[in-house]
Amino acid sequence: MNLRTAVLIPCFNEEHTVGVVINNFRKALPEAEIYVYDNNSNDLTCAVAKAAGAIVRRELYQGKGNVVRRMFADIEADIYVLVDGDATYDASAAPLMVATLCKKNLEYVNGARRAISANAYRAGHAFGNKILTGLVRKIFGAQFADMLSGYKIFSRAFVKSFPALSNGFEIETELTVHALELRLPCEEVVINYGERPEGSISKLNTFRDGWRILKQIVVLVKNERPMLFFGGVGIFSILCATGIALPLLTTYLKTGLVPRLPTAILATGLVIVGLQSISTGILLDTVTRGRRELKRIAFLNAKSQSRNERGDRVAMAGNTTSAIR
Repeated sequence: MNLRTAVLIPCFNEEHTVGVVINNFRKALPEAEIYVYDNNSNDLTCAVAKAAGAIVRRELYQGKGNVVRRMFADIEADIYVLVDGDATYDASAAPLMVATLCKKNLEYVNGARRAISANAYRAGHAFGNKILTGLVRKIFGAQFADMLSGYKIFSRAFVKSFPALSNGFEIETELTVHALELRLPCEEVVINYGERPEGSISKLNTFRDGWRILKQIVVLVKNERPMLFFGGVGIFSILCATGIALPLLTTYLKTGLVPRLPTAILATGLVIVGLQSISTGILLDTVTRGRRELKRIAFLNAKSQSRNERGDRVAMAGNTTSAIR
């Protein structure tokens, strides 16, 4: 039995490209249902998407993360294809990515971009992606080379167990870290990446959104690696205290006096703060392990439910065939 496939296209002012994206994915995945979620566009995005035959819905909360959260909650399918509506991603790669997900029993396939023209990838975006992806690889695991790609394939279990807390373009980072933290089977497929068609404007601001993604990484480190975060703060605080206290200690050993009492108080305070921070990291690390176990249980429940639903559909199809005979 064919698996239900849904193509999810979040859009904001993409009237010049959304029709092309819909038509290209209809050719690549003819059995898939194509959904366009409009995010308060003030152009003809909705009209063009409807004319191209997509199922069009709206999300009033601004930001890609809000749109993805709504999509994942609303749409029922077995396989989810998430792609930006800017016509830069190669729709013909979708069958290979879907086949990779199914044949290898994966939960997440990421489309790693390979620029096919000099203007496809702006220098600032490429540099920022390299830095941010490298940071995540260093902290959470080196599974992905292009974390910020907007072209991804998910299983139903992944989608229905993903918390989706981000509001904007940080959603790609959250998706990646979620998969790495739960150690879900994932893979990356290299796909062609082209430049935007004439008249289409990128909504990604290199510095503003880069800063938001960096902040999201810091938050994820705090939430998912509390011992690293708070332990690092604690060790830094203690090292600062040591640097401040050494001259005082030298003077005290020579004279038996502490001439700079405020400095001594500051050093003592930094040591206390450092020890408290390390203790906080140890405590929160235990809490994080419990949260991770709950996420894993939610994923396994979603996985089991998906299998049961597919089994029910197979049984219903078999009963229908027997009745016809």
